Amino acid sequence: MANTVQARKRARQALKARAHNASLRSRLRTAIKAVRKAIDAGDQAAAKQVFEQSMSTIDSIADKKIIHKNKAARHKSRLSAAIKALGAAA
Repeated sequence: MANTVQARKRARQALKARAHNASLRSRLRTAIKAVRKAIDAGDQAAAKQVFEQSMSTIDSIADKKIIHKNKAARHKSRLSAAIKALGAAA
């Protein structure tokens, strides 16, 4: 346990930050799942629409350094490739 006043305060702040970051990570995962669901449905136009909305969520979470920018780029790239593959398959 923290002994000094400032250490106790930092511990409180860390708990708040952890909860906030966890909610942002959850929002990221939800956005990715929404795109995956649209891709699995097979509708390229709907998948593109959901992907556009999810891209801003992914970028904003990467900008806040909740995830690394390369991880965000990797997710966007793979989702985009999956959407393009729908068009090639059809």
